[in-house]
Amino acid sequence: MSRAGSDIVIKNKKASHFYEFLDKYIAGIVLTGTEIKSIRLGKASIVDTYCFFSNGELFLRGMHISEYWWGNLNNHDPLRDRKLLLTKKELRKIERKTKESGLTIITTKVFINEKGLAKAEIAVARGKKEFDKRESLKREDASREMDRVRKMKARF
Repeated sequence: MSRAGSDIVIKNKKASHFYEFLDKYIAGIVLTGTEIKSIRLGKASIVDTYCFFSNGELFLRGMHISEYWWGNLNNHDPLRDRKLLLTKKELRKIERKTKESGLTIITTKVFINEKGLAKAEIAVARGKKEFDKRESLKREDASREMDRVRKMKARF
């Protein structure tokens, strides 16, 4: 099985609706053997995930990785906290930002890189208000409409 060009991407689709992303980072995830096998099969969910600091380290909470079917007694706990791997400089920067009011760290997607390692894209984000959500929906609809009109003009 070729690991290069893996198409396993698990996305948090609602995150952009509820949050405004300020900074994005790519972090490695510390996993056990059966966890990585389940992710490679696409059996994970990051809908309600968030990150928190504990003793200067960043952890991911709420990520559900289904138990591996062939795992038997060596299977993992599906909802355990998982450590994220970032540089000390990035960790200090993120920790400073989250101490500001209203900022949180959420997971936007989990993917397998070219080397076959699981990575998480995390974002320092601010929650959107109701009127912000309406504005972003209006912008998306307008851009979709403009693309549709451009395609129609290109045909003729």
